[in-house]
Amino acid sequence: MTTDTTYILLQQYWWFIISLLGALLVFLLFVQGGQTLIYSLGKTEDKRKILVNALGRKWEFTFTTLVTFGGAFFASFPLFYSTSFGGAYWVWMAILFCFVLQAVSYEFRTKPNNVLGKKTFEIFLFLNGLLGTILLGTAVGTFFNGAEFTVNKMNITDPSNPVISQWQTNFYGLEAVLNFHNVALGLTVFFLARVLANLYFINSIDDEVIVPKARKSLLINTIPFLVFFLFFVIKLLIKDGFAVNEGTGEIFLEKFKYLHNLIEMPLILMLFLFGVVGVLMGLALTLIKNSTKGIWYSGAGTILTVLALFLIAGLNNTAYYPSNFDLQSSLTIFNSSSSKFTLTVMSVVSLMIPFVVAYIWYTWKSINNTKLTAKELDEDDSLHVY
Repeated sequence: MTTDTTYILLQQYWWFIISLLGALLVFLLFVQGGQTLIYSLGKTEDKRKILVNALGRKWEFTFTTLVTFGGAFFASFPLFYSTSFGGAYWVWMAILFCFVLQAVSYEFRTKPNNVLGKKTFEIFLFLNGLLGTILLGTAVGTFFNGAEFTVNKMNITDPSNPVISQWQTNFYGLEAVLNFHNVALGLTVFFLARVLANLYFINSIDDEVIVPKARKSLLINTIPFLVFFLFFVIKLLIKDGFAVNEGTGEIFLEKFKYLHNLIEMPLILMLFLFGVVGVLMGLALTLIKNSTKGIWYSGAGTILTVLALFLIAGLNNTAYYPSNFDLQSSLTIFNSSSSKFTLTVMSVVSLMIPFVVAYIWYTWKSINNTKLTAKELDEDDSLHVY
């Protein structure tokens, strides 16, 4: 393992960036969650039009963040990219297909001479919301529970088989669904996306029918979200984790590893606790106080909670992508990162991130300056209607 302190700091810095992008992506999945609620909240065409257009204002943020997350992972930790995206390709292909369905649906749902009809594209949006969230959560679950692959960097010298990473099952990633802990995270993300979607509708739509239904739906989806979230977190904290020997780089199982990570990194523990409190506060304000601002508390809480979970998956000498087939093939931020030069150059570019975030915030506020109504969609010709 390298002893270059600067290199280690760069690797840790980029794991933080990846974690932050992942946390932002999970928050923005409220768009996917909302797509699964179009027919339960919108019983008429006019109501569905409001819901789709409320989501249509934000879907590109989610799509862009997903692409940025994947691109940043590829640039900073290319061995993970080649191992997971190259081996577990059925899972990632399914996820990408779901997001292609989303993009096509928003583009063509209201196009003239749409031969498939609006309902077909609304079904596509539902499938994106259902499968996209569950599959993403299940895939991230393998960060804690491992996957079936081997890594041999010496293979690069073999002209007949220069493949570093090899998947060891014929399901190529789909076997992740056989571990219920993975699926529990997928279901947590699914119901969280629906919870955030209801909070978003309550905050951004002015409609006497949709908003009361969204409040009722919020309560219905909060219960399974909390059940699956608590199951995932409790099992995570008591399970064996994949630790890295700091001196030799050897991977070994450590009891209560992720609980130890939280205890040994108190700042991350604070992020996690503040995040959970933020999510619960947003729910309480909306359900008890009838506030419309719950999305901001629960949204910020989601980002902090997911950020903390990503950080304990890779920091404090932890293998963030464990191999269940060959423990020593497990990936860490040290053995899977780009070169020091690449990370350094990327770090300079990353200084632009605050400006990008500020632009997104400004755009978001400008779009949501006033609550969306049916009258606005019908009368304002300057609006792009999805």
